[in-house]
Amino acid sequence: MSITSASTVTLGTRFASDLPEMAVPWRAEDPPESRLLVLNEPLASELALQPAWLRTQHGVGLLTGTTLPAGVTPVAQAYAGHQFGGFAPRLGDGRALLLGERIGRDGRLRDLHLKGSGRTPFARGGDGLAAVGPMLREYLISEAMHALGIPTTRSLAVVATGREVYRETPLPGAVLARVASSHLRVGSFQYARATGDVDLLRRLADHAIARHHPAAAAADRPYLALLQAVIAAQASLVAQWMLTGFVHGVMNTDNMTISGETIDYGPCAFLEAFDPATVFSSIDHAGRYAYGNQPLVAEWNLARLAEAVLPLLHEDQAQAVGLATETLSGYRRQYSAVWSEGMRAKLGLTEDADKTAVSTLVDELLPRLHESRVDYTSFFRALAAAARGDIGPVRGLFADPEAAQDWVARWRALEPDGAAMDSVNPLYIPRNHLVEEALAAATDGDMAPFEHLLAVVTSPYEQRPGQERFAAPAPPDFGAYRTFCGT
Repeated sequence: MSITSASTVTLGTRFASDLPEMAVPWRAEDPPESRLLVLNEPLASELALQPAWLRTQHGVGLLTGTTLPAGVTPVAQAYAGHQFGGFAPRLGDGRALLLGERIGRDGRLRDLHLKGSGRTPFARGGDGLAAVGPMLREYLISEAMHALGIPTTRSLAVVATGREVYRETPLPGAVLARVASSHLRVGSFQYARATGDVDLLRRLADHAIARHHPAAAAADRPYLALLQAVIAAQASLVAQWMLTGFVHGVMNTDNMTISGETIDYGPCAFLEAFDPATVFSSIDHAGRYAYGNQPLVAEWNLARLAEAVLPLLHEDQAQAVGLATETLSGYRRQYSAVWSEGMRAKLGLTEDADKTAVSTLVDELLPRLHESRVDYTSFFRALAAAARGDIGPVRGLFADPEAAQDWVARWRALEPDGAAMDSVNPLYIPRNHLVEEALAAATDGDMAPFEHLLAVVTSPYEQRPGQERFAAPAPPDFGAYRTFCGT
């Protein structure tokens, strides 16, 4: 059946119904002049929304939250969070709205959510708005992450609002429509715990189990099983970030999902020259969220989740702490397992390869990449060429080619598979200088560079003639890269 009006779009209200204490009914601000900038047609189809209809006036109204199905009221979600280590008991969606939940063609329930839709009661001092550049950044990088196979929220559309947004300079405004398994966060549990309402905390946990980790419901201790499931999901996620060279930039507890999906692409970027101390956020002066710190920050965040759910783990506080501590102790093992398996695959080695030799090679590799400031993504693609016998490209990346040749010789003795390496090591990532180039053009009204870059990074593994500049590091004059949260 063709969708011809918003009234035929079905959106659920499960979050608002289950947890009304954490859902503030609110409406999006009417944009002065809506104009669709980019639409994710494959994702729209997955959600059983017709792309052609979404391009109509009524469809764009749905994407901005201004034309909604009857009976649907968007909500701003309440949550707390540790921001750069400091606890804020009341944060919430200051410029975002949950329109509702939608069942896709695959039967999965997902949130349809807006960013930049106007001030809410959680806005504090913010204007509730968003600019074209940051919203297109989230669209671009979240879709690149999806193409890389990394769990992530997705971007459905970016709509220009015709409203000026004032940051350092006036900028054109936009609204992002994004999709997620849910927007439950560690900060959601911190908020519920901070209220002192154990019944609310329990209902939130039951909601999370039903949405994301249903096997936990059958466990002897369902809430402990939920904690275990979130720890495993986040250990896997952050290991995948590290393997790909992704730097999130703002790993506050309100930016860590219960589903294990990457969320909130503000001051994020991908490594070029390998350096564990790399920081891209303009406000992370102490390097708390540097690339190399991400695994430990994730563990710290998960400890905050464990603290929040202690009343559900055992009625005796000491026993609850013991159960939480024991469960958290599995994080490093789970992270290491995903990281080690991923690095073995990046090196093109089979499970039968000598584990001691592989471990030694990995332990030696990262310091060498750091010492020579080797481009992380280029290295593994060049290494695949070395697996086929051409060691010239990889030698050329190092300040000391002879030292690199020794390492390569020992690695090649393990008979790596170059074709397998090309299937897991991307050739194309959202290179920082290209992202800025595309966003600057889009801000000035030219979407062509953005569309070209999007097409390249959403097919990251297959080499294509004529796209060489998209695989090359930033030119030397690009300088140190800094990103901003967009608020």
